[in-house]
Amino acid sequence: MSAVWLLLTEPLQYAFMQRGLVAVVLVGVVCAVVGSFVVLRGMAFLGDALAHAILPGVAIGYLVNGGERGALFWWGLGAAVVTALGIGAIGKRTEVKADTAIGIIFAGMFALGIALISSVRSYAVDLSHFLFGDVLGVSVHDLWLTGMVGGSVLLVILALYKEFTVLSFDPVLAVTLRLPSTLLHYLLLVLIALAIVVSLQTVGVALMVAMLVTPAATAFLLTRRLSRMIALAALIGALSGVIGLYFSYYVSVASGAAIVLVCTLFFVLALLFAPQRGLVWRKKAVRAA
Repeated sequence: MSAVWLLLTEPLQYAFMQRGLVAVVLVGVVCAVVGSFVVLRGMAFLGDALAHAILPGVAIGYLVNGGERGALFWWGLGAAVVTALGIGAIGKRTEVKADTAIGIIFAGMFALGIALISSVRSYAVDLSHFLFGDVLGVSVHDLWLTGMVGGSVLLVILALYKEFTVLSFDPVLAVTLRLPSTLLHYLLLVLIALAIVVSLQTVGVALMVAMLVTPAATAFLLTRRLSRMIALAALIGALSGVIGLYFSYYVSVASGAAIVLVCTLFFVLALLFAPQRGLVWRKKAVRAA
């Protein structure tokens, strides 16, 4: 028992681990809550596109502000919001299908980001934490920023929970009830962009979509009620962050990758053993029939 307690408490003597744990819990909860609507509406590809579309904003922020992290956050947020609104406008107002618009803008923005980053001589060191995450480098200022932005996202979803639920399950009913469907769609895109930017330093651009989708997809396999799905997804996201961070500390692997691997492990377990929806459960049900 004392050995287990030592394993749990030893990393907490370091301030960077304390900040990192708070950050991964915040990010895990915010991404999971937003990700629940992403999974229900089949918008995972959009989440991936927005994560990569942040790159031009980050690169421009670096060139303009010399690498100051707070500025990079806001530039990245601007790029994500512009991309989200652009994708929504193209999908709604032109004959180009939504997935085509996502693919075009995703590739274009990512290419622009690579071009801008490659113009920075020391980009391999200075911007690598945005590509692959650096949760142990989170500062107190970063925590406050993450908490404020993430809290705002959660408050908006709480305030419009019923509207987002109707829009996710039955868009036709949303129109019948005269809900502002288009406005809600754009607002959800902005919330996804905010969740992605908040998570940028935790897991990085390359693995961002996993934090957005995997906990929510895992919870989807475990329950049929949206409220429970959101709560389970938040728990899985936060728990994955904590376990992944401890794993990275003791095994000396990248923290972002460790967190995503734990998320994936939870998903695989749910895919196999979830009641009613798990593969093992279904196989037993077929045999019993």
